[in-house]
Amino acid sequence: MPLQVNGSQYEPLTWASIPGWNDDDHLAAYKAFRTSCKPIAAQQGVPPDSKALGSSLRDPCRIAKGLELADTAKAKDFFEQNFVPLRISRLGEDAGFVTGYYEPVLDGSRTQTDVYNVPVYRRPSNLFVRGKTQNSTGLPNGGQVFRKIGRRKLVPYYDRAAIEDGAIAGRGLEIAWLKSSTDLLFAQIQGSARIKLPDGATLRINYDAHNGYPYTAVGRVLIDRGIIPKDQMSMQKIREWMDQNPDGAKELRRQNRSYVFFREVPLSDKDEAVGAQGVPLTPGRSIAVDKALHVYGTPFFIEGELPIESEQSKTPFHRLMIAQDTGSAIVGPARADLYFGAGADAGKVSGRLRHNMQFVMLVPKGLDPIARGRKLPVPDERPSAKIAKLFPQTDPQPTAKPADVPVAPAAKSATKDTAPATPPAPAATAPVAQAAPVAQAVPLPEARPNIPQPPEQRRTRRYRHHRYK
Repeated sequence: MPLQVNGSQYEPLTWASIPGWNDDDHLAAYKAFRTSCKPIAAQQGVPPDSKALGSSLRDPCRIAKGLELADTAKAKDFFEQNFVPLRISRLGEDAGFVTGYYEPVLDGSRTQTDVYNVPVYRRPSNLFVRGKTQNSTGLPNGGQVFRKIGRRKLVPYYDRAAIEDGAIAGRGLEIAWLKSSTDLLFAQIQGSARIKLPDGATLRINYDAHNGYPYTAVGRVLIDRGIIPKDQMSMQKIREWMDQNPDGAKELRRQNRSYVFFREVPLSDKDEAVGAQGVPLTPGRSIAVDKALHVYGTPFFIEGELPIESEQSKTPFHRLMIAQDTGSAIVGPARADLYFGAGADAGKVSGRLRHNMQFVMLVPKGLDPIARGRKLPVPDERPSAKIAKLFPQTDPQPTAKPADVPVAPAAKSATKDTAPATPPAPAATAPVAQAAPVAQAVPLPEARPNIPQPPEQRRTRRYRHHRYK
């Protein structure tokens, strides 16, 4: 089966040519891959959407189901025997791009108080997405979203400004209450959060729907305005600026018209957040990818240098990771968001990642990355030397221009006081070339005379009136 990833270029590799491949902990990647295999094995028939890998991951998952590996060398052999490596990037580019994300831990309350007064909303009942029912879990994070007015009329849903101003307040949609709108914004950007309640319990929330507006990165707005330099941008810098400028923070938030609604999930403190694939994420092994191009469960080996230890450090990063999540800002064939876990430390690391990295996609051996290239048309062969002699190709000769003819100065006109000049005798040499006749201008046709038309007589139409008894 041929492989095609829209808008990408890829290069087949050998395992030995991948920097850092032999140094990774393949057993950790294998465990994350087996987690993704559970929903893949449960799929029936052909997937509804045609993506590059399609249903080809079922074969490696079927093999992994029967392998209880406990050794990293055997896990490495599993990937090498069931996949082929392809270096992939966006068409015309030589590298991919990564950012990081995490699960924030926030203080909150089940009830509104003077301290906790920013609502966390669940999905409203009047929010509609075409092709989805109200009972659907986890609506898409892209596409148009509507609200119903009356019985049939659908209009775009409220944007962030309208919701913050109370457009859906008082409808019983509040899951919890937070201290600040900045906390809520960061929970919406990350897609999940842990809310520490006053009684010591933890409330877990996860992405459920959005209002249909495209995501606008507030960090990009600050860079464009010259407030924070690009090389210093991080989530910590954004939070610091918003805390110091509450009025500016409100205006900045509303530049991002997108708004996320959550649902409460029954997870304990020990459980990791659940990604878009529906499986728990693995810190350091799970990534979010462009779901329009890639299949959940696809392994990617990401290689380069990242500021893991500090903001200025260049820590070598060579790690096999599994696609288990997505995000509205994750677009492209070599674009990933690396998951680092929950808490402040994970937030510091993920908040400073904006780096180019090399992407190697592991493709099941059932796919042939070169098959599609075999079907491309090739140019016609050049003619043989024997045929070329029969039909020689000669360069066309330039057309010779007529020689310039010197023009004699005009003779002075004769007056009545002087005799006419005697014409000179013709030269005995070659005759002078005649000038080409000048084409006469074609006269334009006369304009059509404006003849006044007699007024048109109106015809009176008679109607027959029927009288009914």
